[in-house]
Amino acid sequence: MCGIVGAIAERNVTPILMEGLRRLEYRGYDSAGIALEDGGTLQRVRREGKLRHLEDALAESPLKGFLGIAHTRWATHGAPSEINAHPHISGTNVAVVHNGIIENHDALRAELAAEGYEFTSETDSEVVAHRVRFHLTKLGNLLDAVRATVVELKGAYALVVMDANDPDALVLARSGGPVVIGLGIEENFVASDITALLPVTRRFQFLENGDVALVRRRSIEIFDANGKAVERRIIESELTADAAERGRFRHYMQKEIHEQSIALAETLEGRIDDGQVLDNVFGPDANEILAAVEGVHIVACGTSYHAGLVARYQLEELARLPCMVEIASEYRYRRPVVLSKTLFVVISQSGETADTLAALQAAQELGYLASLAICNVAESSLVRETDLVLMTRAGPEIGVASTKAFTTQLAAIALLTIVLAKHRSLEVKAEQDLVKQLAELPALVERTLALDGAISTLAEDFADKHHALFLGRGVLNPIAMEGALKLKEISYIHAEAYPAGELKHGPLALVDDDMPVVTVAPNNELLEKLKSNLQEVRARGGQLYVFADADAEIDAGDGVHIIRMPAHATAFQAPVVYTIPLQLLAYHVAVLKGTDIDQPRNLAKSVTVE
Repeated sequence: MCGIVGAIAERNVTPILMEGLRRLEYRGYDSAGIALEDGGTLQRVRREGKLRHLEDALAESPLKGFLGIAHTRWATHGAPSEINAHPHISGTNVAVVHNGIIENHDALRAELAAEGYEFTSETDSEVVAHRVRFHLTKLGNLLDAVRATVVELKGAYALVVMDANDPDALVLARSGGPVVIGLGIEENFVASDITALLPVTRRFQFLENGDVALVRRRSIEIFDANGKAVERRIIESELTADAAERGRFRHYMQKEIHEQSIALAETLEGRIDDGQVLDNVFGPDANEILAAVEGVHIVACGTSYHAGLVARYQLEELARLPCMVEIASEYRYRRPVVLSKTLFVVISQSGETADTLAALQAAQELGYLASLAICNVAESSLVRETDLVLMTRAGPEIGVASTKAFTTQLAAIALLTIVLAKHRSLEVKAEQDLVKQLAELPALVERTLALDGAISTLAEDFADKHHALFLGRGVLNPIAMEGALKLKEISYIHAEAYPAGELKHGPLALVDDDMPVVTVAPNNELLEKLKSNLQEVRARGGQLYVFADADAEIDAGDGVHIIRMPAHATAFQAPVVYTIPLQLLAYHVAVLKGTDIDQPRNLAKSVTVE
């Protein structure tokens, strides 16, 4: 969840480190710091709060150096504060930045305290700094000291370590947490995300679990968990340094909402043609594997979990395959029964979500037919560790609250549904119809974005509210859940979603004229049922806000506010199309409330800790 940047060069690396941190702000953080080697000594500056506080400190007292590390911290062990901020230092020479959690830090802390090491923070990370120096004094070599340290660590981590007495070395270690090496010309870089390094390089090497790497200006050595020297493939990223700029938009989230028609078109491009899903869009062996599937088990977190719930409706209805959907943090701590020939599907925007990765690792021991990742980051751990992959091609998503990553996940799920249904006797004409509906999605989304002005006005009714209910039925219930999540994430209004038919089983007790009730109402076979549920709300004085299909025949009136969707969406298209107005509603409410929309409090973009 935190951000790591490191650099070793023959130029001042402070601007590189600070620009890298700026590009990682979207991940979420509560403090930031930087450490550099200068003439055999360590210089360090740390500040609580936003990166601008660190920038102000460096403007007052500039730091320069050819070797440095920097970090943005999201608090786990110890409150957000300057003393708990990274980098952590041991003695006068060792500095460490760390993402993840060291589970046995208490035992290591006690051992080090007995050896006379003094702790100045509440973090588990400071233990690593002292432990490295403990081994360095005995082994005399930073690489060996880090190797000896990681053997003792339990937990998930990405580490970058520097020694002021060795100004031509950064040592990295990975166990669960992502870390990447950026290759330059007589200079090299490290980071937790390639986004941080795009201004200086587009060539990267990704460490695998258990790897330790020694990075110098002119060389890189990587060793696997057994200490054997290994080569990791060099990948050239297609992203550009300006791919994540806001442009004319006020916030990244606003930009990303309005990019969805393009992102959907990119996700579908080269995957559908002439009324069919093209062969092997999930990988070279996909057809043989998917033809054998007799069940699907989906695991994900947060917004991606909602995408999985949509998949369950579509897979069971169209492919007639049993589908289970589960939150990754729950899956990994139980003993699931794996039915024969079940496909294990993991969904993640970043591909580095700790719980999802751990669930995948657990699943690999349980006898699934194969694993499939739906992901937005080609270089991520999730993509590298599954049998089949479909990239969502949403492009960089900087806003913490996911928007275009979610709708492109829904498009990917639709592709999977069609392919699996085709292997289970979906007729050619039916496939052609579904593919045609998919191809229409970018235009439908573009037309739906035209509601922006009307929803901006509507948002004024929510700005002074403390609670909201969201209702949906059938495949639109997960969309209502996603709408509630968006509102609570960025406006801090407490919002909950329910299947509309569940109102009378408890939630009606919450309804009064101060409780806005948001409903998505496509014109489908459940519409009449939904209308009855809405009457239950009005009878209790609830204020209804209905995003209704143009043909839904729901009339506005006292306490009933109707927002007509600009185009009819089929049941297959509806999850994507009805997501758009709920995103816009959350965005405009948050603007009125003045919250930090792109970096909401207490949240991080990529959740790399359990």
